[in-house]
Formats: sequence, structure tokens, C-alpha cells
Amino acid sequence: MFSKTSFQYKKITPQTPRALYFNDDVYIGFVHDGKALEVVSFDPVQGAIFYLLDAHKAEKPVFQRAELDCTQCHIAPATRDVPGVLLRSIFPSATGTQVMKTTSFVTGQDSPIKDRWGGWYVTGTSGRQQHMGNVIVQDRDHPELIDRAAGTNITHLAGRFDQSIYLTNQSDIVAHLVLAHQTQMHNLITETNYTTRIALYDTQRQHTAGASSPSPSALSEEARKQFEEPAEALVEYMLFANEVPLTDRIRGTSGFTQQFAGLGPRDARGRSLRDFDLRTRIFKYPCSYLIYSESFDALPEPAKQYVYHRLFQVLTEQDTSPTFARLTHRDRRNVLEILLATKKELPAEWREYARKHTHRIPSAVRSRNSTASTIANSAQAFNHTPKGILP
Repeated sequence: MFSKTSFQYKKITPQTPRALYFNDDVYIGFVHDGKALEVVSFDPVQGAIFYLLDAHKAEKPVFQRAELDCTQCHIAPATRDVPGVLLRSIFPSATGTQVMKTTSFVTGQDSPIKDRWGGWYVTGTSGRQQHMGNVIVQDRDHPELIDRAAGTNITHLAGRFDQSIYLTNQSDIVAHLVLAHQTQMHNLITETNYTTRIALYDTQRQHTAGASSPSPSALSEEARKQFEEPAEALVEYMLFANEVPLTDRIRGTSGFTQQFAGLGPRDARGRSLRDFDLRTRIFKYPCSYLIYSESFDALPEPAKQYVYHRLFQVLTEQDTSPTFARLTHRDRRNVLEILLATKKELPAEWREYARKHTHRIPSAVRSRNSTASTIANSAQAFNHTPKGILP
């Protein structure tokens, strides 16, 4: 990206863009001639943890926790007010600054393609779907007339900057699509985790000291509403209910598409939640691959029970409401079968369904906590929460 959206903004220009590398849990920002590598690691409980690593070679490199430099932007409405990550699309000037009096967009899977990637380099083809990548504002009086056509369907970046500085000369459009989904998915998981632990902690405090942990029925309707609203938003997002449809074929320019798809678990029929569609939507099977993540598994039990139950209702067509109208019968069936075959520790109603329909499911690898013990553990976590560490 060449927009000045990092605390090392002085070093970032269209001629010296910032590179962003990521996997399912970690994001690394590299600024040419910068003073530090910027690292975001997603702790299963705390969400985004920010680190800096001195860019200069050292005998014993040390990760330093970064607080103020990062959290002033990364705990905000755009991250759902929890420690998170976000992608911004701006109307960039020739220096990479945002043109005055223009808006910016936070990019997620619900963002129209035409509003994405302003201030980013993007390689790949999207057909007639134009975006804001690869170009700068030419007319400051009419920045909205940015030449999207000139920046779309660019397959190489030769001549734009010194590519030898970076690990790759590609900025694959498919990786950009994945990143847009993943960032907001991470934020929703973190928000659900936080709101649930707060509700559990508040419930614990209402009981007298020395009393036994409250039972699940002790959670009031108000307490449940506190975490069920973000949990419902998480369910909708992970099933891509709000995804902006693709209207033309997307093709990348690197091996990212094949490499990413090759990372996920597959069922006996070879299906994976990491398989791409790239014709009408991002993924072939519309359920987020982050359901396999440690962050998802670390959701406190009441919220995780709620999410699993709602997923089960949608995938078994007990819920056919307009919210999930984009999910066809085949979509729901495919996702349900993939999860039954590949996701460990599924709740009882999932296992019972599998038995009745002769599905084989993976065995659990650890015992499930009860809601009562989760309440006690959450109270302790708020009294003393350990620091996040890099994987």
C-alpha cells in the first residue's frame, strides 16, 4: 500500500510502498528504510496484540509491545471498539496522503468493489468490476473522478517502484479479497469474546463472595443480550450473508489462490472452506475458514453455544429468514457436511444430527467447559489477564 496509514507514514510513498504480509493469525507490516517491523498477532482471548521489532539486525531480536502508536487507530469504531485490525481505502494524492475533504472507506466483504483499494497496489484482473487501486487523484477539485478504469486489471507493477526491496513483486487481488474478509471476521470474534466475558464477569460480581459459581440460568436476559447481539452479527458475517456479489471473474497473478486453498482441512469428498469460487463470490462454500482458528475456539462457552446453535439452525434450514436468503439449499448442505467432517468438538445437537444421518465426525481433542466454570474463569481473567505472545 502507498497510502500514509501507518505511524511510519513519512517513509511511505507510491515509490516506497508499505508491504503487508499475513496469515490466519499474524499480520506484518514492512516499511522500506523504516525503523521497525510492525506486527499484529491475534491472541485467542485478547484480540489484536501489537508489537514492534527493530528493523536493524540484532544479535538477539526483541519484540516490543506497542501500545499508543497502534491502539489510537486500532481500538475504534472501525474495529468495533475492540483491539482489532482494519483496511482503509482512500483517495490518495501523489505523495500518498489522503486528499483533503474526501471520504475514506473501511474495507470488508460488504464493501462494493468500486470503493476498495484506494492507496493500494493491486495485481490481478476483475473484468468489468473497477476499483480504486493503483492510481492517484489527478484533479483535487473533483477527486471522485479518480480513474478507476486505468487502475483496474493491472497484472504487473514494473516501473512503479523498486521491486527488489520486497519479498514479492505481486499484490494479488485474491489475497486482497481474503484480507478484507479476515480482518473484520477477526474483529467480530474479538467483540463477541469481550462482550461475553464482560457479561459473565458482571454476573459473577453480583454473587456474594465465597458463593459457588452461578449456574447457566443465572445469566439474565439483559446479560445474554449483551453478547448475543454481536454473536448474531458474527454468524451472519461468517456465513457471508452480507457479502457483496462479484459480477465478473476474479483472477490473481501469483500462486496465492492455490497456496491458500491447500492449507485447510478437507472432507472425504475433497471439499474445503478455503476453496475459492471467484465468479459470483469469494469462496465456493460460504462459511469462514476462521471457524478453525484458536480465536473462534476460545469464545466463552455461552457465546460459542449460541453461535453453534445459530449456525446449525441456518445450515439445517430451520432458519430460512431473508437475512440468509443468499444461501441456497446446496450451499447449506455443503457447509454442514464439511463442518461435520472436519470441525472437532461440535456440540451435542450437531453430533446427534450426524448420528441420525450417518455422518462421520472427528473426535474431540479436549473436554468442553461448562458455563458455570467459564463464568468463574472469566472473572479471574478480568482480574489478571496474561500478556499476548506471538505464535
